[in-house]
Amino acid sequence: MNNIILYEPEYESFESIDNFLDGFFSTRMPHLASSLLEKGLSPRDIVVAVRKAVNVCRTAGIDPRRHFYPVYTQYRGQLVRDCKLSTFGYGLVLLNGPEGQPVVAEFQARLVKGFMGG
Repeated sequence: MNNIILYEPEYESFESIDNFLDGFFSTRMPHLASSLLEKGLSPRDIVVAVRKAVNVCRTAGIDPRRHFYPVYTQYRGQLVRDCKLSTFGYGLVLLNGPEGQPVVAEFQARLVKGFMGG
């Protein structure tokens, strides 16, 4: 009788390890997407900007779990779906926010000035 051994190029991820990593990454996320409500963005603006920011990470080969973590928080007495953000994730959300919002425009202008040295 012959034994066949199959080589797996990647290890299977275990749910408990994934849960641990999610918890670990979330401890390094000091921002909440809902904080942008106080800066004038609408809930819809925030959802669209977060989705775009997550897609930017995926396209760039960056693990979005390190920068975005869905949570529920309380906002003005109501339970809302929210997202914890790393500083990098927060910046990506602002970059992908609606251009008509001053907080978005100011962030984009500061970023370009810093990048271009002007």
